[in-house]
Amino acid sequence: MKFLSSLFAVVAVMFALRLAYSTPSHARAAYSPIVSSDDLAPVEESMHEFMEYVFQPTWLRLKASMAAAPADNKGWKAVKSDALILAESCSLLFARKPDEHGEDWVKHAAASKTHGAELYKAAKEKNFEAATMAYKAMLNNCNACHKQFEDGKHILQP
Repeated sequence: MKFLSSLFAVVAVMFALRLAYSTPSHARAAYSPIVSSDDLAPVEESMHEFMEYVFQPTWLRLKASMAAAPADNKGWKAVKSDALILAESCSLLFARKPDEHGEDWVKHAAASKTHGAELYKAAKEKNFEAATMAYKAMLNNCNACHKQFEDGKHILQP
């Protein structure tokens, strides 16, 4: 997967360079970047709102799905989906680092992403024991972050 990502990045850079050098300078000014810094700004500034509408609905579905071992492919698909959504959503936390204790914030986000990825992998393998361990590890890390940055509010129960 890393190879494909790297290959894609190289091809994209080569394409951009070819476009830049094959386009007359007077025409280059008409091109605008695909992504501007404004596009990267959060839509919702409030961390509470962000957590409530990005993480909470997914977490609540996952909690219900992890109450017992999924009985069929549909159940495992629900676990895989929510695990992947939560793991990937943790990447969004890196850009929302607070001014104070930012290093801790990044460590919590990275650990939550790692455990979410482990949960996703275990769900792909339909291994409920491994999924449960990863799920609890992810929650423990989420709770450690909530304790540090939310004064112990919003503690999640498996």
